[in-house]
Formats: sequence, C-alpha cells, structure tokens
Amino acid sequence: MSIQRVQLARYDDAMGDRDESPQARRRSHRAGRDDRDLRQVILDATRRLLDDRRFDELSVADILTAADVSRGSFYFYFAGKHQVLAELVRRAVDQGHEAAQPWLGHAEEQEQRATVRHGISQGAKLWRDEAPVLRAIVENWRSDPDLSALWLQLMNGYTVATAERIANDRASGAIAHTAVDATALATALTWLGERLYYLATIDVAPFDDQDALVDVLTHIWMTSLYSAPQAIGDHTTGSDLV
Repeated sequence: MSIQRVQLARYDDAMGDRDESPQARRRSHRAGRDDRDLRQVILDATRRLLDDRRFDELSVADILTAADVSRGSFYFYFAGKHQVLAELVRRAVDQGHEAAQPWLGHAEEQEQRATVRHGISQGAKLWRDEAPVLRAIVENWRSDPDLSALWLQLMNGYTVATAERIANDRASGAIAHTAVDATALATALTWLGERLYYLATIDVAPFDDQDALVDVLTHIWMTSLYSAPQAIGDHTTGSDLV
C-alpha cells in the first residue's frame, strides 16, 4: 500500500472516530426514529415535564431538550407549546366522556345514584391520573385564544350531554319539572365539577380525599336532579310551618 493510501486510511479512521461524538450519536438517533413517532415523543416529553413544572414556566426549548428533537421537527407538528397542551388535553378528556356514558346512556331509575356516583368516581380518577395536564389547562386556558376555545368546547360537550339527559328525565317523569332551565342547571353542575376536581389536584382539603370529593359531588348531583324541588322564590323556613 502506498504511503498516500495509508495516510488516507488513517484520515478516514480519524473522521469515523470523530463522528462518534455525543452530538453525532444524537443526530444518528434522531435520524433512526420513525417520523410518525416524533409527534408522540414531543407529547410524552411535555407530559413528563408537567409532572414537575408549571406549564407557564415551560418554553419550547425545554420541550426540545426533553424530547431530543430539532426545532424544525417540533414546528412541523405543533405551532407552539399551547398546541402541545391542547393535544394532551383532548386525549385526557376523551377518557372522561367514556367514564360518563353509564349515566348519560339513560340508566334505569333504580340505578341512577349508582351510575351518577360511578361517573363522578371515574372523573375523580381521571383528574388524579392526568392531574398535571388538567391542572395546566385550568390554570392557562384563558391565556391563549386556542386553549380558551378548546376548553370551552370540551366543557360544553359535557354540558350539552348532561342537559339532554335532564330534559329526557323530565319528559319521562324521572325528574320533576322545575322553572330552572335544563341547560343552565347542567352548566352549573359541569363547572362545579371542574372546580372541585381542580382543587383536588392541588391538594385543597377536604377534596384531596377522593372519597370526600365523590361523596360531595354525588350528593349535589342527586339532590339537584332527583330531590323534590323547591319553587323559585319560595323561601319558606321551618319556623313558618309551625
């Protein structure tokens, strides 16, 4: 072998060693990943970050580092960190709709309390399991127009389904007719649940105790929907009945 060829071989070996730098290995790792996985990698990394940090403290750079993806790859899938949160929230809330189906699906009258409690229990479990994501949306949905539209849309989905169930139960006689509008009542119950579930995620007593949370919400729903109603404007007290 000529001296020139030996020198070229040594040069190639040296360049090969240089390519084994940490930066080169990361580039090789990125290139080896299926592009279809990158979106999920970004979502998973953001979810992990939310376990320990507030959403408003996170930057896109933090997500890039945690996910080990390039800036170009991130912006190919998401316009910004708010869109990442939006996707995480959609996935979490889809599970919540499934949990509410037993009651929304018009259970028999004798099963009303059991199905209401089951739905509330599953909601509490969802908020506990997805606390970082759901806490983030509650604390930040008014900071971004897209997040605002998303959270209002998702909450309205629960409200509409609940209002339809109330209207159907009133029509069947399972719930007495009252002057309270079904949509207004459903909206109040939905947003009350959102607030109490959120308080549980930040460990505000007594709602940090899941049993207490479920007991209270079940009582409120059952008394609001299935107890004998008091007419609006009727402020009769016990002393008035003596």
